[in-house]
Amino acid sequence: MRRLWMSVLLAPALALAVPAVALATPSVPAARTAPAAAAAGLQVGQHGLSVRALQRRLAALKYYPGAIDGNFGTNTLEAVWAFQEVQGLPGEDFVSAAMQRALAHPRAPRVLDAAAGSNRIEVNLGIEVLVLYRNNHIQLISHVSSGGGYYYCSPGGGCGVAITPTGNFRTLSFFPGWISVPLGFMYNSVFFLGTSYAIHGDTDVPLAPVSHGCVRIPMDIANFFHTLVKIPGEPVILRR
Repeated sequence: MRRLWMSVLLAPALALAVPAVALATPSVPAARTAPAAAAAGLQVGQHGLSVRALQRRLAALKYYPGAIDGNFGTNTLEAVWAFQEVQGLPGEDFVSAAMQRALAHPRAPRVLDAAAGSNRIEVNLGIEVLVLYRNNHIQLISHVSSGGGYYYCSPGGGCGVAITPTGNFRTLSFFPGWISVPLGFMYNSVFFLGTSYAIHGDTDVPLAPVSHGCVRIPMDIANFFHTLVKIPGEPVILRR
């Protein structure tokens, strides 16, 4: 959590665009889409047709690998992490044989609260994954990093434990671009609990939960996430 104070400083917003792959409906239903032809062992820095096939498969399953360009970069890695988390696989910086098998027969994320509404944001803190639903269909699955559980003190005064709250909330407000807060910076922040807790972009979204309590999402997804949700009023469900 990065607590927002009254004297928030707004920096110029980066260019915002909704990548087509995030919203595209696969021409073939995901269950019938051929698994990635990538061999196990693909990792960051590699490029080619096998990486492109991996990206297409992840996008068909509603994970966001960035551009379908055959380059295994940070965006594709974060999609790989999200897929591994949902499948119950170890978080790794490469495509293992187990992940390759799971790509052929993936399981969907566990539904946290279908009664909250057909359009909703669900954050599973137990596996560090965000799922966006539209008409009860998955539109986006993202890796996140939530509260790290450590003790901290704010430079502005006050100490606490870095915990992301659980419960049912709703989106309240959106602050575009970078905002400066006592504990650092947040990008394209969608607040769901006062002006203290938000889903926001960050340049550091590791496998481990490391935030002060907010829900960090990768920068590439933060560029368009706010355009996919209703603000205010979108249900936000957080569970462990």
